Amino acid sequence: MHYQAPINDLKFILFDVLEGGLLQTLEGYEEATPDVMTAIMEEMAKFATEVLQPTNRIGDEQGCAYDPESRQVTTPDGFRDAYQKFVKSGWSGLDAPTLFGGQGLPRVLKFIVDEMVCSSNLSLGMYPGLTHGAISALFSHGSEALQETFLPKLISGEWTGTMCLTEPQCGTDLGLIRTRAEPEADGSYSLRGTKIWITGGEHDLADNIVHLVLAKLPGAPDTTKGISLFAVPKYLPVDGKRNAVYCGGLEHKMGIRGSSTCLMNFEGACGWLVGEPNDGMSAMFTMMNEARLMVGMQGLGLAEKAYQVSVAFAHERLQSRSPAGPKNPDGPADPIIVQPDVRRMLMRQKVLNEGMRALALFVGFQLDLSHSHADAAERQRADDLVQLLTPVVKAFLTDEGFNNANLGLQVLGGSGFTTDWPLEQLVRDGRITRIYEGTNGIQAMDLVGRKLGQANGRLINTLFNLLEEYLAANPDAAFASSLADSIAALHQATQWIVANGPEDPEQAAAAASPYLRLMALTVIAYLWSRMATVAARKCHAGEGDNALLQSKAVSAKYYVEKLLPETAWLLTDITSGKDSMMALSGDQWAA
Repeated sequence: MHYQAPINDLKFILFDVLEGGLLQTLEGYEEATPDVMTAIMEEMAKFATEVLQPTNRIGDEQGCAYDPESRQVTTPDGFRDAYQKFVKSGWSGLDAPTLFGGQGLPRVLKFIVDEMVCSSNLSLGMYPGLTHGAISALFSHGSEALQETFLPKLISGEWTGTMCLTEPQCGTDLGLIRTRAEPEADGSYSLRGTKIWITGGEHDLADNIVHLVLAKLPGAPDTTKGISLFAVPKYLPVDGKRNAVYCGGLEHKMGIRGSSTCLMNFEGACGWLVGEPNDGMSAMFTMMNEARLMVGMQGLGLAEKAYQVSVAFAHERLQSRSPAGPKNPDGPADPIIVQPDVRRMLMRQKVLNEGMRALALFVGFQLDLSHSHADAAERQRADDLVQLLTPVVKAFLTDEGFNNANLGLQVLGGSGFTTDWPLEQLVRDGRITRIYEGTNGIQAMDLVGRKLGQANGRLINTLFNLLEEYLAANPDAAFASSLADSIAALHQATQWIVANGPEDPEQAAAAASPYLRLMALTVIAYLWSRMATVAARKCHAGEGDNALLQSKAVSAKYYVEKLLPETAWLLTDITSGKDSMMALSGDQWAA
């Protein structure tokens, strides 16, 4: 079946719930009217279906090919043509700065486009996806000369970008990196070292590839405080000569096979410092935070495609009879969608997908406010929410995105396990999203270890203020009592971590993953309350898509009754502490 972008749901969340029409009142976004943003959504929906989706299965079946003699990588059939159409249509510069050729449109619109791209062809979408992070890092930290050299080509899509962090001996612990950068007389640097798992490290889609590489300068501290960031192009911008950075091979992966994941060797490659010496982590985090939000959209995009396939199958697949009696008396059996257990799986997919979409667009909207709101206090408030919820978006949307793809496969039964249907690919493709750009356990540790205490607790208090002010201003909001209970659980969990974590860091670490999940479920409950309240008001006024609005009431009720109660046992998990988790030792593991 063909992917159909959920345009009606996107418009409902963005314009009716989040009041995204206000974006046009912000400086720089004057042209971002609801009509313009809707037209862009509809155009990407068409592009995703007609251009990106047809190459998805080919990419999975063929994968990328590596030639050890030339050290070049060839992407699957159709990828280059689809990528060229993508960049010529202007998608690569959608929210990029106008100063260097971008369109300067809202970031939340980029989130929407990302979801559609990931639903239709995740592997292909990763090439421009990493480029977006490189653009942000160079725009925020690069010198004027570096910006003028690299940004116009990256924004146009003529060049792509990568993020080169991981090495064979280290993953998350970047203080262990061995790549070195030696200063040259002309102000450039010579880089030597090896990086692994580099997305888009080598390919045939664009004219050049700009690697953003973490390395250490001579005499730098042998910790993360001694890491610098460098821009290292495949071809030198001045004379077009081949730089000494080469692909040493491709990873053989269970999924995202159309995305080239490379081992990269820097053999005295010429590069230029981005930002200040030994401050590379600051610049890289700009790129990583962009990437983490993008990966969250990958989880959502795959989950949406899985839901569309599984709900269509459930309507068509005839098997057995309904427990309540025949629903298709003239046929040999009933469609499986009448079975309560199938409904359980489909409802979980539908309700979580719509809740995750609301969470993602909420954070995207806050990102726009943090950059462009006229009031400094509002910019700070929005930035607090973005920083706090970035690890939540990355982890929860990829955890549940993968789970929903897996549920979709289950709905199809044996058919889902075959390559005749796309579910098995979605499951394989989705598994990596919980790992790269920082595993979801690392996201939870970031939330608990860094974000809770940041600015003396201002970030988490900003969230609590938002939630409590909503309930105070809307006492008759849908499911207000259940939301209040969830907020209270989040409060209690936060206080427990704050009280126990400083004395025993293992307690905070043991609580981190359930705490992130508790926060995600609570914020999504807040958004479901908003969605249900707005839907009821519009239904009463006779406005909008009646079927969608009525489904929101049902879906919100399902969320509150079937999914939100998980917050109670998450609180128990957190406050029961680490003891049973950490007690086993030695040969007890094998007993």
